[in-house]
Amino acid sequence: MKKKTIRLYYFLVGFVALVLGASLILNAFEDGIVFFYSPTDLKFKKIDSNQKIRIGGLVKLGTLTQNNELFSFKVTDNEENIDVRFTGILPDLFREGQGVVAEGYLIKPGEFNAIEILAKHDENYMPREVADAIKASGEWRGDTESDKQ
Repeated sequence: MKKKTIRLYYFLVGFVALVLGASLILNAFEDGIVFFYSPTDLKFKKIDSNQKIRIGGLVKLGTLTQNNELFSFKVTDNEENIDVRFTGILPDLFREGQGVVAEGYLIKPGEFNAIEILAKHDENYMPREVADAIKASGEWRGDTESDKQ
């Protein structure tokens, strides 16, 4: 065989190995990827009911109810609201009017079943999309060093 043919075979084998490796890595990440949405995003997106997602925003004032370990409340980005149900123990920092990220499944449009609740003590740790939506509505309460820059 000529050297040119041998190099071509090495290139093809390397390319196939690279594509196979990349596809295996992407397939492994597929189950671990959880997308984040604000309540406004959910209004325009079609989400499968078996797809795990995260929603975030503020816990709307006056919407928190409790029945034993079942909690119901609304998450808002001050444009849209979504009803959230959660069974379990809420984090100590969970309050109405505070930032929250809930991970779980969309039951139907406007209703979310949370399996995990992450509460934040202020908007400093809020995802950029939600923080921008809250700033645009005039409800932003934080004034951090990163905002001043």
